[in-house]
Amino acid sequence: MGPGPYAHAPEPGAERAARTPLLPPSVPGASAPARVPRGAALRPARRTPGGSPERNPMSSAPDIDVLVLGGAGVDTIVYVPELPLPFADSYLIRPGIETRAGQTGDFVALGLHALGLRTHHLDMLGDDPEGDLVRALHRDHGIPLTEVPQPTGTKRAVNLVGPDGRRLSLYDGTRGSEADRLPEETVLALASASRHAHVSITQPCALALPALRSAGVTVSTDLHDWDGENPYHETFAHAADIVFLSAAALDDPERTMRGIVARGRAREVVATAGADGAYLLAEGELTHVPAVVPPAPVVDSNGAGDAFAVGYLFGRLSGEPPRRSARYGAVAGAHACTVPSTRAEGVGRDALLARVAELDAVS
Repeated sequence: MGPGPYAHAPEPGAERAARTPLLPPSVPGASAPARVPRGAALRPARRTPGGSPERNPMSSAPDIDVLVLGGAGVDTIVYVPELPLPFADSYLIRPGIETRAGQTGDFVALGLHALGLRTHHLDMLGDDPEGDLVRALHRDHGIPLTEVPQPTGTKRAVNLVGPDGRRLSLYDGTRGSEADRLPEETVLALASASRHAHVSITQPCALALPALRSAGVTVSTDLHDWDGENPYHETFAHAADIVFLSAAALDDPERTMRGIVARGRAREVVATAGADGAYLLAEGELTHVPAVVPPAPVVDSNGAGDAFAVGYLFGRLSGEPPRRSARYGAVAGAHACTVPSTRAEGVGRDALLARVAELDAVS
C-alpha cells in the first residue's frame, strides 16, 4: 500500500475477458480508451443472461466484475542504497532511474484482470506524456479504460526504493484541483453494469461515492497508511462495504477496525501488517492472517497492499468466505514483493490457486 494522497469463480479467463465487450459502442474498449468530456453521459451497458443479482440489485446481469475508480498515474522509480537516504551532494543510481505507469488504481485493475475478472478503470488523465503511459499500460494489457480530462495533468510520483524492498513515495501535489469531478452520469452507467466497485482515495472518487450507492453496487476502498484520525479518510472508510488499510500507522489496529465497522457500512475490514501478515475483522470476529513466504527473493514492496486487495476481492467475487479470501490476498501480496516496481505483473489465476492449494495441504 502506498502512502500519500493517492494512496487498491469468475467465468472468463484473462484472454476471454480481453475480448468480451463490456460497454456499448459509445464507450470503446481497451484498444481505444474512452475520453469523457466533463458532464458527458454514457449509455447504460447492454445486459446479457446470467450474473449475480444478489451482489448488484440494480444489474441482474453485470458486464463488468470490478469497476476501479481513480488511482491512475505514473511513478518514477529510483533504487537507492539505503532508506532513509543520507544527505549527500549526489548519488550514482544503479540499475538506473525508470518512469512507468502504475499507481494504486492501475495495479488493482491490472491484478484483477490477470486473475480473469472483467475489469474497467475510470479516472482523470492529462493530455501529457504521463497520460500516454497510462493509456499504453491499459491498452497493452487489454484493460478497458474510460478517462476524464484532467487539466492539471496526470498524477505522478517519485518512489525511492531501498535494497530491502521498502520504499518512500513523493507525490506531486500540483496534479489535481478541488474542481476535479468524475461525471455522475458516467459513474452511474459504469457502476450499474458492474458487480463491484473499488475506489481509490482521491477527491473525485469521494464525490462519486453517492452515485455508486445509488447504482446499488458494493464498494471497497483502500485507506493505505491511514493513522485512524485523519478525517479525510473517514468519507471512504464509512461508505465502503469492504475496507483495506495498512496497520503501519495505527497504534491500535483492532480499535480502528472496529470503529470503521461501528461508524460505517463495512462488513469486512482488513489491515495488512507486512511480514506479520494481516488482520481480518468479519462478522465481529478478529482473525490473524499469517504472512505467506514469497515464491522468490523480495525485491520491492511497492504494490503489495494493492495485490492483497486484489486477491481478497477475487476470493469474495468467486464466492469464498472472508477468511479464505484473506489467504488469497496473502498469496497475491507475497507474489507482488518479488516483482520489481519497474515491471507491471500481477499473479495469474492458476498460480494463485495452486499456491493456495499448497497452503491448504499443510494447514
